[in-house]
Amino acid sequence: STSHALSGVAVELGHGDDSTESLRINPRWDWDKRWSLGQGWIAHGFWEANAGYLQGDRAGGEDIWDIGLTPVFRLRSGLSRFYLEGAIGVHFLSKTRVNNGRGLGSSFQFGDHIGFGWNFGTKDRYDLGYRFQHISNADIKDPNDGLNLHLFRLGYNY
Repeated sequence: STSHALSGVAVELGHGDDSTESLRINPRWDWDKRWSLGQGWIAHGFWEANAGYLQGDRAGGEDIWDIGLTPVFRLRSGLSRFYLEGAIGVHFLSKTRVNNGRGLGSSFQFGDHIGFGWNFGTKDRYDLGYRFQHISNADIKDPNDGLNLHLFRLGYNY
């Protein structure tokens, strides 16, 4: 595949700080490059966009739209279907407060995550994974309470 063709899509459901719920759809564009790291380990990456929704369920809870773009790096060993991943990207939020007690300070946020998953099915078409994500503005504006999310994902690879 080329870096210009859509190579997959995933749906993420999550739960985070202050009873925040999350739902996202994430299209993906694979990079052509793969890196051999020795001992059978291979790294590769892709661009992942996200369009999502966050809902704060505590007092003053807000409904927030979330649009982002993230370069994601994945690591796997040889022919294993199991992977580890990490990423740092950018997010733009429609509101800067999750609820009365959690302010994000800015619509511009950074989102970093670590995760793991497993590809299965014919030609590894399916992807089941978990991500721990932290969203914050990196102290560029107060408040910067940030938000931690536990995200579960199901993807389909073209």
